Amino acid sequence: MAEKNFITSGRNTIIHKIKKFDLLIINGDNPVVIVSHRGIGIYKGIIPEKRAIAKKAYQDIVHVESSEIFSEVKTLLFIQALDGREYKVDYSKTDTKNFIKIHQDSCM
Repeated sequence: MAEKNFITSGRNTIIHKIKKFDLLIINGDNPVVIVSHRGIGIYKGIIPEKRAIAKKAYQDIVHVESSEIFSEVKTLLFIQALDGREYKVDYSKTDTKNFIKIHQDSCM
């Protein structure tokens, strides 16, 4: 069984595990969020159509609404990144500066 680049915790938390891979978090029709070892932001690139293409680009695609993750589109998502912070992604505030905020510093 292949090791995943992330784990889920609770109802709405994703924990980034491996520094080598960036996570592309897809949550329905909302903006795509990228999580790297340096932090988090809105992804403006092209989303790879297949996981194999993403893997070659050192990316992992995370579909929040898939049955293996959370099985539904989330309004609020917490992401623990490798930079030692936990971020709160509030999809109800997509076009504001409060879309991605630091929730906790030094959570690791």
